[in-house]
Amino acid sequence: MGRLSFSDTRHLVGRTALGAEWGGLKALEGKTRAEAVNILLKPGSSKTPPLPRLTPWAIVSRMSQYNGKGKQRAHMMMIKEGERLKRWWMRHLLRTKTPVNEHMTLFWHNHFTSSLDKVAQPRLMYLQNQLLRRNAMGNFRKLLHEIARDPAMLVYLDGSKNVKGSPNENFARELMELFTLGIGNYTEADVKAAAIAFTGWGVDRNRGVFVYDPKKHDNKTVTFLGRKGSFTGDEIIDIILEKPQTAKFITRKFWKEFVSDMPPEEELIEQWANSFRESNYDIKTLLSEILNSDAFWSKKYRGTLTKSPVDLLVGTLRTLPFPKFSDTQLVHIAQLLGQDLFDPPTVKGWEGGTAWIDTQTMLVRTSFLTKLTRHSRASARVQSYLPKTSGSNVIKWLLPFSPALALPTTPGKLRMIRALVLDPVFQLK
Repeated sequence: MGRLSFSDTRHLVGRTALGAEWGGLKALEGKTRAEAVNILLKPGSSKTPPLPRLTPWAIVSRMSQYNGKGKQRAHMMMIKEGERLKRWWMRHLLRTKTPVNEHMTLFWHNHFTSSLDKVAQPRLMYLQNQLLRRNAMGNFRKLLHEIARDPAMLVYLDGSKNVKGSPNENFARELMELFTLGIGNYTEADVKAAAIAFTGWGVDRNRGVFVYDPKKHDNKTVTFLGRKGSFTGDEIIDIILEKPQTAKFITRKFWKEFVSDMPPEEELIEQWANSFRESNYDIKTLLSEILNSDAFWSKKYRGTLTKSPVDLLVGTLRTLPFPKFSDTQLVHIAQLLGQDLFDPPTVKGWEGGTAWIDTQTMLVRTSFLTKLTRHSRASARVQSYLPKTSGSNVIKWLLPFSPALALPTTPGKLRMIRALVLDPVFQLK
C-alpha cells in the first residue's frame, strides 16, 4: 500500500471533510492509510456557536390562539427564526474545527429527515441538530433509539398523534423504509404492528421534550418481523437491529456517500455490514472499514461524486482564502442550489449525486465561483495567503484529476486558481 501521496490525501479529505484545506492535506501526506484515517477520525470538540434567539413555544402558541392576525404573526415569526437557525448552522459549517464530524451531522440530517416547514418550531430542530452532532460518529443503535424519541422527529412524522384506538403509521413506516431495513424487507402487517408498539409516545412542545402516556399505549399482542408479543417501541427498534438487512442498508448509504454512485459489489457490502453489526453498530468502525478499503482508494472511483451545495460553498471557502460571503448570502445560494438546511424537500431527503446539477443550478454554481475569484482590492492579500508551491501541486490540490479546459498561458497564481475553480472538474470530488 505504501505511503499516501498529496493526491491521495486530497481524495481522503475531500470525501470526508468540508473542503480540502492545504495544511490538513500536508499533515497527512506520507502517512499510511491507517494512520491518516485514524488522525482524520480522531474525536474533537464539536462546540457550536451560541444559539440564536428563539421564541419559547408557549408564547408562539398563545399568539396563535388570539385571532387570525395572531396566527399569521406567529407563523411569520417562526419563518424568521428558522432563517436565523439556518444562518447559525452555515456559520458553524464554515468555522468548525471538526469538519468530518460536521459532514456526518449533515449526512444523518439527510438520513433522519425532519424539516422546519413541518415541525414549525426552530428550537426543536436545533435540539435535533445537536442530537445528530453528538452521535454523528458514535453508535447507530444509540442514535436510532434517541431519534425515535426526538421531539422534532415525533412532530415531523406524526408520532405524537399515534394513540391507542387510532394508530398513526407514519413513523413506523419510515423507521423501516428509510431509516433501517429498506423496502422489501418488511410487510404492511409489520408496519401496523410497529405503529401499535409506538402508541403513547408524544411531545410536550412547550418544554421541547419527549413524553410517554401509558393510557394512550396499546398493549395488545402483535406479530412483528416474525416475533410475537406485546412490544414497546424500544423493543421494536431492537428487533430491527437484529436483522442483517439493517446493517446492509446503512452500509449502502455510506457507499454512496463516500465511494461511488455506481452499485457496489454485494460481497463488499456484506463484509462491511458484518463488521458494523459485530461492533454493535459503531459508526466509526464502519467508516474506518470503508476508508481503509481498496474500493475507496480505487482510481476508478476518484472524482466521480458530485459536490453537494454545502460541499461547493462551504468547501471552497474553507479551502481558499478568498473574502467570505455572509451567512445570509450562503444560505440563500444553498437554497437556490437545492440544499435548504433544516428543510429537505421530502421525507426521503436530498437525492444527491448528479441530481444536484441541472441547467439552472449550474448557472448559480458558476456565478458563485466567478464572483468569489474575480479580481478585487483584496486580491493581493489573497495571493499572500496562498501556499507557495508549484502549479502542478495547485492542480492536485483543487481538482481530483486533470482539468477539462485549457489553463491560462499568462503566468499568475490567482489566474491559475480562478481557471481551476471555474473548470467543470471542480464540481466533482
